[in-house]
Amino acid sequence: MAITTSTHGASLTLIEKSTILFPINCYLVREDDGLTLVDTNWTNTAPAILAAARKLGAPIRRIVLTHAHGDHVGSLDALHQSLPDAEVLISEREARILARDFSLDADEPQTKPRGDYPVIATRQSRTVRPGDMVGSLRVVASPGHTPGHVSFFDTRDGTLIAGDALFTFTGIGVSGAFRLRFPFSSMATWDKPTALQSARALAELQPTRLAVGHGPVLTAPQQAIEKAIAAMGKRLAGRAAQQAATVTP
Repeated sequence: MAITTSTHGASLTLIEKSTILFPINCYLVREDDGLTLVDTNWTNTAPAILAAARKLGAPIRRIVLTHAHGDHVGSLDALHQSLPDAEVLISEREARILARDFSLDADEPQTKPRGDYPVIATRQSRTVRPGDMVGSLRVVASPGHTPGHVSFFDTRDGTLIAGDALFTFTGIGVSGAFRLRFPFSSMATWDKPTALQSARALAELQPTRLAVGHGPVLTAPQQAIEKAIAAMGKRLAGRAAQQAATVTP
């Protein structure tokens, strides 16, 4: 299990933990007052994250979470112990899941959230809503992988940190797309039609760079994102047609 750190431009630093099954990413975003950490990776990654911040010569001022799956919040408690003054931010909807409330709203698809949700003692300092700014990052709604999943769009350079709304490991895909070498996105996605709708909204941002939870950072990703959206749309349409044929007398 290896951990690598790489800088992508002036503002974005990737911390990648390579496991036997798949890579897990989190990111340090440089701001005028220090660093924003986007996601906390799996357990036992806090020392590598803190070391990367020291290497950058800036303190971690805030921790923002795309969603509450274990491979994104796994090191939150350890980091909170080391950084008690750092803000912890999560979307209003996802905060319920972080607190292990898996109830669904009446207007949501009535499918139980899927994936690994570990017990986390740390609670958010405050919640965020789509459109809010966290330093230079604009909060963008991107539900589907989980009910309260959000992405972060850097208004300075067009970088989109999309969490698990998209993935680039084994090739770019929309959350929920099945890949033989990476079935976990499909297995852990709550509602695939909602994920597809979110991917379309993210594509409208026309990001200059795409940073995701699993896989390499992509530069000039627009064409690849649109191709992934088309593939997912075709697959879901085919599935819907099959289901309709099954119930038609």
